[in-house]
Amino acid sequence: MFAKGLGATMRRELSRWGSRRVYLWGMVIIPLTVAFFFLNLMEEGLPTKVPTAIVDLDNSSMSRTLTQSLGSTELIDIKEHATSYHEAMAMVRSGKIYGFFLIPREFEAHALAGRTPTLTYYSNMTYFVPGTLSFKGFKTMAVLTSGKVVETSLTGRGISEEIAGTLLQPVVVDVHPLGNPWTNYSIYLCNSFIPGLLELMIFLLTCFAICGEIKHGTSRGWLATAHGSVTTAIIGKLLPQTIVFTMIGWFFDALLFKYFHFPCGHPGNMLIAMPLFVIACQSFALIVCSAIPNLRLALSACCLMGILAFSIAGFSFPVENMYGAIGIFSYILPVRWYFLIYIDQALNGIDLYYSRYFYVALIMFVLGACAIAWRLKKRCLNPVYVP
Repeated sequence: MFAKGLGATMRRELSRWGSRRVYLWGMVIIPLTVAFFFLNLMEEGLPTKVPTAIVDLDNSSMSRTLTQSLGSTELIDIKEHATSYHEAMAMVRSGKIYGFFLIPREFEAHALAGRTPTLTYYSNMTYFVPGTLSFKGFKTMAVLTSGKVVETSLTGRGISEEIAGTLLQPVVVDVHPLGNPWTNYSIYLCNSFIPGLLELMIFLLTCFAICGEIKHGTSRGWLATAHGSVTTAIIGKLLPQTIVFTMIGWFFDALLFKYFHFPCGHPGNMLIAMPLFVIACQSFALIVCSAIPNLRLALSACCLMGILAFSIAGFSFPVENMYGAIGIFSYILPVRWYFLIYIDQALNGIDLYYSRYFYVALIMFVLGACAIAWRLKKRCLNPVYVP
C-alpha cells in the first residue's frame, strides 16, 4: 500500500512539474546561475587594487616616495591626486574612490626633526570589502612609514641599522593562517553563500509545492493519491525535489573541491552532509507550512528566514559575539549546522566523531517536521485559502 501510494504521488508530482516552469528555474537554473556568478566574481580569490586617492599637502621627496610606495601595494590603486581634504571627500561621496590617504604639510621637516607628524587616512566602510581592504593597505603603509622615520632618526643619532631594526621590531611574528593560508575570500564566501542560496530555494519550492495544493483546492486529491496517509503524501511530493537538490548540491561540491581545488579534508563526509542538509531544509519548510498553512504567509516566512541566514548563520560574523536574542536564531537554520560541518570536515579535516552533533542536528529537523505534520493533514482535508 505504501509503495503504491508513494509511486502514484511521485508520478502526480512529476506531472505537475511539467506544467510549472518555476520548478526548473528554482531547482536548476537559479542555483547554477548564482553559483557561477559568485565563482566568477571571486575568481581572483581576493579583490585587489581598490580605487583610492592621495592628498599630498607636503610635496616633498619623502611624501612622493610614500605615494609611490602606497601605489605599488597589492591592495591600493591611486586613481586620483586631490589637492585638499574637501576635494577627496567629495570623490568618496560620489563613489569614485573608496578612501584616501592624507599627507600633512611639512611632513618631511617634522619627521626629520622628530616632531611626530600625523598621517591620516579615510576609508568608506559603507562598502565593507573595498573599505576594509583600503583601510588595511593604508594602515600597513602608515606603520611602515612610521618605522622608517624612527629608523632614520635613530641612525642619525649614531645607532647602527641592525640595533635600530631590533628596537623597532624586537619580536618577529611568523603567521600561518589555518585552513585558508592564501587568505582567499572565495574559499569561505562561496562555501557559505552557495549553500545559503540552496537553502533559500529549497524553502521556497517546498512551501510552493505544499501550500499550493491548499491554495488551489487540490490537497484532498493529493491525500487521496497517497491513500490518505499524510506521511506518504509528503514523501512522494518532496522526494523528487530531494533527489534533484541533492544532485545539484553534489555538483557544487565537485565544482568547489575538485575543479577549483578548495581545501577539503574529508570529501566523503561532505557528500554525506549534502542530502542531510537538503532534507533538513525541506523539513524546516514543512514545519512552517504546517504552522502557517497559507501560501503567501509561508513563503514570506521562509523567504525572511532564508535571507536572514546570510547574516545570522555565522558566515561573516561569529555567532558567539552576537547579541543572545539574535544569535539564538542561527541554531534553528539548517545552513548553520551545514556550515559547521564544512568548517570541521572540509577546512580543518578533523575526525567525523567531533562533528557528530552537527549531523544529528540536521536529522532533528526531520523529527520536528514529523511532530507537527498532523496539522498539515487537517488543513489539507479542509482546504480553506485565505488570501
